[in-house]
Amino acid sequence: MPDFYGTHVGSRLMLGTAQYPSPASLAQAFRRSGAGIATVSLRREAAGGGAAGGGAAGGGPAGGGAGQAFREIIRALGVRVLPNTAGCHSAREAVTTAHMARELFGTDWIKLEVIGHAGTLQPDPFGLLEAARILAADGFKVFPYTTEDGVLAARLLEAGCEVLMPWGAPIGTGLGLNNPYGLRSLRAQFPGVPMVIDAGLGLPSHAAHAMELGFDAVLVNTAVAKAGDPPAMAEGFARAIEAGRLGFEADPMPPRDMAAPSTPVLGMGLLA
Repeated sequence: MPDFYGTHVGSRLMLGTAQYPSPASLAQAFRRSGAGIATVSLRREAAGGGAAGGGAAGGGPAGGGAGQAFREIIRALGVRVLPNTAGCHSAREAVTTAHMARELFGTDWIKLEVIGHAGTLQPDPFGLLEAARILAADGFKVFPYTTEDGVLAARLLEAGCEVLMPWGAPIGTGLGLNNPYGLRSLRAQFPGVPMVIDAGLGLPSHAAHAMELGFDAVLVNTAVAKAGDPPAMAEGFARAIEAGRLGFEADPMPPRDMAAPSTPVLGMGLLA
């Protein structure tokens, strides 16, 4: 099971907490999947001292009366909370949001999102690196939402990040792993770094694929929350993750261009 910043987590599945049809559905999804981490987004300070919630890849309201009720729901799940900076478009905004999240949730863990493109919600590599440096220096344990770019990954690690969260595809698209070659290369380049595939997964098979490539965990929100039966979909993802990880650990056969007989011909009788 994965280890993040010295903390052992008992599941390879992280679930976002936005867009569920009801609190009961959210709670059942966590229960049936066994997910060990809940991501919760925090946007910006509200005038009354709370915070307005939302979230691109996994969040919910986090302040005011409704926010307090939501935090109670999250606490009742009994899982680790990973606040995020969803919706932030600059390093400054992300850093401010991270400090608010630390105060509200009492954790140094932060999923860092700095969005650079409104259409694809692609991370801004420059703002992401700037914010990561500031937050790591301030004692945060940063989980950066990034791309499969190996150069950017190296810079984030140098900045103090000990976990990477590369995207599978743009947030909420359900396309799966858009660039398996790039993700495989990233995994090979940093074999000892915990990595979580974040964003773009739409089916349990996508999660299995991520596990087969050697990634440590996946984060899913929209694919579960928007399913016709969110708890069942969450359980489906959990089972697929288990199957994919077993396949990876079993040292699978390499692919071939040509056929190879599964039954050897040597020693068999031949009909003339």
